[in-house]
Amino acid sequence: MLTRRALIRSTAAGAAVAAFSSPSILLAQSWFREYPFKLGVASGDPASDGFVMWTRLAPEPFEPHAGVPMSALPVDWEVAEDDRFRTVVAKGTELARPELGHSVHAEVSGLKPDRPYWYRFTIGADRSLVGRARTLPPAGAAVSQLRFGVCGCQHYESGFYTAYRDIAEDDLAFVYHYGDFIYEYSYDYNYGPERLPVPKVREHRLREVISLDDYRQHYAQYLMDLDLQAARSSQVFLQSFDDHEVENNWVDDYAQDGSIPQDVFALRRQAAMQAWYENMPVRRRALPHGPLSLANRRFAFGDLASISVLDTRSFRSDQPCDDRWGVEPCEGVYDRNATVLGAAQEKWLDENLMRKDARWNCIAQQIMMMPLNRRTYDDQPELMYNLDSWAGYNTPRERLMKRLAKVDNAVVLTGDEHQNYAGLLMSDDKPVGVECVLTSISSGGDGQDQRPGSDRILAENPELKFINDQRGYGVCEVTPESWRTDFLVLDQVSTPGGTLSRRASAEVEAGSANLAIT
Repeated sequence: MLTRRALIRSTAAGAAVAAFSSPSILLAQSWFREYPFKLGVASGDPASDGFVMWTRLAPEPFEPHAGVPMSALPVDWEVAEDDRFRTVVAKGTELARPELGHSVHAEVSGLKPDRPYWYRFTIGADRSLVGRARTLPPAGAAVSQLRFGVCGCQHYESGFYTAYRDIAEDDLAFVYHYGDFIYEYSYDYNYGPERLPVPKVREHRLREVISLDDYRQHYAQYLMDLDLQAARSSQVFLQSFDDHEVENNWVDDYAQDGSIPQDVFALRRQAAMQAWYENMPVRRRALPHGPLSLANRRFAFGDLASISVLDTRSFRSDQPCDDRWGVEPCEGVYDRNATVLGAAQEKWLDENLMRKDARWNCIAQQIMMMPLNRRTYDDQPELMYNLDSWAGYNTPRERLMKRLAKVDNAVVLTGDEHQNYAGLLMSDDKPVGVECVLTSISSGGDGQDQRPGSDRILAENPELKFINDQRGYGVCEVTPESWRTDFLVLDQVSTPGGTLSRRASAEVEAGSANLAIT
């Protein structure tokens, strides 16, 4: 909250707080009772000449309006070529507006390609910690190597964010976050290895989030984790979303609870997507219009790799078979009018894949494309799909597989499953690409090397080559000759300080679709 003394010194008595845009407010004192940058800083959506920088004023994150007055406040930013800010190359001022939770999204351009930069924010006498970001190589430039991270699924109550500390210390060009940044509900109880109740690792403040204020406070609790802050300040992110940013298994304006009217659920979705935008380092094009945020976008890393980031929630048909788990597929799985991406996004992806201006064509998205049979016991149906994945949408999935058959070196990166998987994508019994599913940061708890029944899933799905049930993240190392995805796992997340190791690698040679696990 702004102190009365700062208010009097920075404006004429009785003047509106909006007058803070005047230079007279730049006094050598804090405007707030507490430090306003408690949620850290982040950068995202890199280009060859810049990126977007993010912060959010929140001196009292769980108080009304996070302890910030209901007016637009000017926040200064600067970008430098060194971490001591001896060579400042860009600077400016952005208004932190109350309508957007006093978040700041500063889009900088005019920088040099393919190099690191450092940035920071200032308001009054308060200065944020220093963030680091990196620009991309110029479009079409000859590039010999790319190394980037993949992560997501981070239920706060399920485990500590140890993996983020490792991500912060890694040498990465960027990090693709596939979504489930928050989880909208709290566990009422938690099971241990013997299926007996055990304490949760830590507690959500709110049992479930519904309103915009709820979502804002929920993000604040997640963002106050220092391991998460370390990663967001050290790496530039390609940020996406999945279901838990809104509600489990939502698609379009369909809630998981079918009794909720679509127009009513659309209000919750609108609040959730606004809060997502307010807390993510994304460009202004992602600012929601109603409940819709345009999150699909393409990134090119020179001539080496193109990355198409998809939105597999906002335009999707309702899940078939009442979105039930453990039943045989119903007729709805084969609905010829069903869609996962929507017509416009599907056309956009098709055009990206046909450009042929990069050696590797990467699709970065949320839900598994391999139509795995999830049967693990004899008394289960002969065929079991995860109907919240592409397997529940046979027609659009087959259409995409036929498209990939015309594309060179297709690699799909996926999340959502809370496990590591690697396998081949098939069309007419021929491999057309490779899918690597990366495990969760914390969701699912400590896990184990193999869940019960994993051997049967491997046996019944010949396209699947690897499965693992531990927490961690992935690192992709790409050259013109090969793509390698390393599955990095932690021995535990139930206590701090878990040890990271490489569990396996999925290696793909440029050329025909192929996969080797090492």
